[in-house]
Amino acid sequence: MPNTKFCQGISDISDSYTGFLIDTWGVLHDSEKVFEGAIECLKELKNRKKFVLLMSNSELRAHEMAENLKKLGLPDGLYSEILTSGELLYNGINTQKDAVFEGVGKNCYLIGGERARKFLAGTDVQIVNNLEDASFLLVSGWDNLEGELSSYEEVLRETIRRRLKILCINPDSRALLGNNYKTGTLQLSRRIQELGGVIQMIGKPYKPIFHQAIHILHNNDIYPGQTVMIGDAMAHDITGATLVNMDTCLIRSGIHAPVFKNAATPGDVNKILSMLINQFNNIRPTYLVDRLKWGKALPDRKHRKRPA
Repeated sequence: MPNTKFCQGISDISDSYTGFLIDTWGVLHDSEKVFEGAIECLKELKNRKKFVLLMSNSELRAHEMAENLKKLGLPDGLYSEILTSGELLYNGINTQKDAVFEGVGKNCYLIGGERARKFLAGTDVQIVNNLEDASFLLVSGWDNLEGELSSYEEVLRETIRRRLKILCINPDSRALLGNNYKTGTLQLSRRIQELGGVIQMIGKPYKPIFHQAIHILHNNDIYPGQTVMIGDAMAHDITGATLVNMDTCLIRSGIHAPVFKNAATPGDVNKILSMLINQFNNIRPTYLVDRLKWGKALPDRKHRKRPA
């Protein structure tokens, strides 16, 4: 497997791709403001007619995410489209055309909290209190799940016995590290599989959201081989894009910043990166960059622009 290329900025790889999938939190912003250099980078990509799809595991719809980014300081018009797990779930359960959502029905038994309830209130779905009234089960990774895993056992077994469709939004391993709860959605999802249930995972790194991203790219005459995923999380961004055969660029100043903070030399960086690669099933990012910034173009470089 080729080694990861260390880059000074996105200008180092801009010639090679037409499509850019870019994570938001940790890459574009820190939930308080847009990072320095990110706006310039997006402007340079736009000037070169690159297709920029922003991707997030947020419950916000695409238009809500756009408004949120604007409040954080990101000007309009610097990206092509937005895809969130919330947008994917909203369209999926309302239209039920995609195979993942086909036949889920309109009656939801929810394992989740207020964030999921608020989201579902904007859909055609009705939350029910009894499994016998449900057409599908939704496990929400947007919310903190209270209690021990065993407290959900009866519901999970009955759901599987009734052969209800099961959706899990954002099954996130970081939920296991929470201070106020012991059960994460990833644990719950694994238990469903152990019991023989089939569960559809919605959100990065799972295929439904990346397949939707590929569909959006195809609609713009762009293919995975012409696309790079830029993200800060090995677990979500790098793994998910690799599984659909996309090149990837890891931002080292995001969620993995603590492990890189003492790296003084390229050799140190390479050792830490190798450790991360071992932790994530030998999935290796194609590129590594400190943060989302344009960098310095080489004097002899002629950046190719996409035909209008």
